[in-house]
Amino acid sequence: MNIKTFGLCAAVVASSATALCAGTRGTVPTQDEVILHAWSWSLDTIAANMKLIAEAGYDFVQTSPVQACYVGEGGGPALFSGENDEVKGKWYYYYQPTDWTIGNYMLGTRDDFKAMCDSAYKYGVRVLVDVLPNHTAIDDSAVLPGLDNAVGGHENLFHANGFTPITDYNDRLQCTTGEMGGLKDVNTENPDFQYYYLQYVNDLINLGARGFRYDTAKHIGLPSDPLDPKVEANGWTNNFWDIATGREAVKGLSLLMPDSLFIYGEVLQDRNVKENEYAEYMDLTASSYGHVLRQALESGKFSDDLSDWHHPADPSQLVTWVESHDTYCNAHESAGMSDDLVRAGWVFLTARQNGRPLFFSRPAGSTRENYWGNNRIGARGNDEFFHPEVIAANRFRKDMSGQPEHIFTSKDAKVVEIARGSKGAALINFSDKEQKVKMETTLPAGKYTDGVHGSEFTVRNGFLEGRLAPLSSYVLK
Repeated sequence: MNIKTFGLCAAVVASSATALCAGTRGTVPTQDEVILHAWSWSLDTIAANMKLIAEAGYDFVQTSPVQACYVGEGGGPALFSGENDEVKGKWYYYYQPTDWTIGNYMLGTRDDFKAMCDSAYKYGVRVLVDVLPNHTAIDDSAVLPGLDNAVGGHENLFHANGFTPITDYNDRLQCTTGEMGGLKDVNTENPDFQYYYLQYVNDLINLGARGFRYDTAKHIGLPSDPLDPKVEANGWTNNFWDIATGREAVKGLSLLMPDSLFIYGEVLQDRNVKENEYAEYMDLTASSYGHVLRQALESGKFSDDLSDWHHPADPSQLVTWVESHDTYCNAHESAGMSDDLVRAGWVFLTARQNGRPLFFSRPAGSTRENYWGNNRIGARGNDEFFHPEVIAANRFRKDMSGQPEHIFTSKDAKVVEIARGSKGAALINFSDKEQKVKMETTLPAGKYTDGVHGSEFTVRNGFLEGRLAPLSSYVLK
């Protein structure tokens, strides 16, 4: 028998925190939570499905960007349109800010955002907002007058290098001050911009947001990074993250309720990425681990590479995923994986003690031949986010709070068992064939019945026996 036993971190105990603004309430995030990425769902759609989201066991729902954005292709509602498609549109236009005010044509208005947050509060779900202060639209002439005026003119909005394309993403000056993929780089160190942006963030919090995902976070400088010429000339510092996480005020304005927010950054891993320094401010995406997990799933068996988080930050600070909207949409790196395969990976991640798993909601009607499915911005994703195996894994994670993790594999590594102390275990068949197993476990002797499939397993003398259907998972408690 193969056994993998990993280092354990002390469980974080949930506690309540008093909000810093009247009429709101906050809760300190814990390690046992899971996130639903309601990718490209409208705010109304999220609100209408909040009860289902809560019942499926999600603690957070993550929206797509809600700030004012570039209106491309006439404001068409397609997720992604080709040259000959009658209905036009691109999902990524909401990643091209024209102002930092709440509401855009793709997802909904400020009132819609408030209504969604009210629904989330009713069902005990917390709202994460995808925010992106790093850049504006490719067409910077689309920037709205209010933003330009807030910084004293259009030229003050950007870094000196903000219109110079990045040629080396591992050069920190280029990476943190240069133009990325045609997106003009904002001078995030300008106190006038910081003040304006923080007003937007605090407005989101006052309406009910309880956390943020920072898009392209590794493109915003850290204190140890080189200074853009404009920043240096004005005597400013690389202090954006101190402002954004509530360590410092700007022009007398501070982040609201910093101790009650969950903040994580999209710090995609590469050479010369300062993960440890970013981790001093926020949680981080475990992009390399997602890649390793997808490789294992596609090979049909557990890989020893999964015993390492492939990240220098503490695993309690990692946001984990099987796939993200980028791996699905951009190069379609993960889009060819079957829903069954993704679900097996989700149960594996969610049953584990560390990391904070994020479930990417694929488009409704999507297939492995048609990645965009029904191809409409605003619509709910497919039904996978509330598949019975997904719900069982979400609940298992909470039920196993504080229990130590042990990972066992079958002899051929096609079946993985994640045992949590002696309280429960999750079994995942990584292969597309039925498996009969006898493997070590920490479960007490007895008979166990999985709640989703009704399958029975037996534990005798420290060994678990049973059968698993192809690409299926089982939760035993």
